[in-house]
Amino acid sequence: MISDGKDEDKGQWTVIQRRMDGSVNFYRPWNQYKRGFGNVEGEYWLGLENMYQLTRKNKYMLRVDLEDFDGRKGFALYSSFSVGPEADGYKLQVSGFRDGGAGDALSSHDGQKFTTFDKDQDPYEKNCAKMFLGAFWYTAGCHYTNPNGVYLWGDDNTHHAIGDVWYYWKNNFSTGLKFISMKIRRVS
Repeated sequence: MISDGKDEDKGQWTVIQRRMDGSVNFYRPWNQYKRGFGNVEGEYWLGLENMYQLTRKNKYMLRVDLEDFDGRKGFALYSSFSVGPEADGYKLQVSGFRDGGAGDALSSHDGQKFTTFDKDQDPYEKNCAKMFLGAFWYTAGCHYTNPNGVYLWGDDNTHHAIGDVWYYWKNNFSTGLKFISMKIRRVS
């Protein structure tokens, strides 16, 4: 059963990614994305190996919370979320989208391996992490969301699609988010 989102702060969620103030540089190498970085109370990446270990034996759902610089909030829920082993590129498995006003910018990334600037595993001819100054489960067209991209402080189209964007939030690649959080919860 998918939550309606009203119980998101009852301590049952494990934060796997958070951006909130631009204080942490997310343009990092593979080994840091593998083990994790940041501060659990602030900007944070749990680590791909930790995500794999959490999701390999149990079923998890994912909630992505968004907020823009105008105070508008939304979320996206996915009834199924897991990350595969390193030997398979920490492949993303995500499905069962339910809209909480954010739109679905993540389902197209399903089945993709994780890419950083120093480990290119995306299907695009160039390294998407280098092109868009982030790290993520990039697709053949690179992305519809780049939550680990540059913290933009709002609208900025100086460099196409490098920001911490969720395309369907405002149907563009130039509006950076004030806040984005990805968190998972075990499904019983």
